Amino acid sequence: MELSDDVIVIYTDGACSGNPGPGGWAWAVAPSGEINDSGAEARSTNQRMEIMAAYQAVIHFEDDPRVIRIVADSTYVVKCFNDGWWRGWHKRGWKNSQRQPVANRDLWEPFIELVIERGRVEFEWVKGHSGNRMNDYVDALAVAHTQI
Repeated sequence: MELSDDVIVIYTDGACSGNPGPGGWAWAVAPSGEINDSGAEARSTNQRMEIMAAYQAVIHFEDDPRVIRIVADSTYVVKCFNDGWWRGWHKRGWKNSQRQPVANRDLWEPFIELVIERGRVEFEWVKGHSGNRMNDYVDALAVAHTQI
């Protein structure tokens, strides 16, 4: 992954103890992770926490002029944007490809709107639990919130 002054690289992760159950989300800026945030929901799902982590990161850096690169181990989040899943959801009236209501619409709608309005947001997939230091760091932050 290339780092530059024009790009802010943010790792994100979500976790849940039980699914549903207590959930946690976290994001941290590479390469050090010193700039980070995390939070919890008393009853959530893993997918919801993955969305929340990326959404909160983009909100935090909404006014930053740099390109935001979200690095996540969630194919759900990455493919929503990189594969354009959201376009199909919108066209089908917020139904997925199986014609079922899109889960977590209450998060997806404002998140997608923010990404579109802001522009300059990229999404990159990283394999989870593979020894990537930053991915492991945000995973630990998110998991810690599932214990609260």
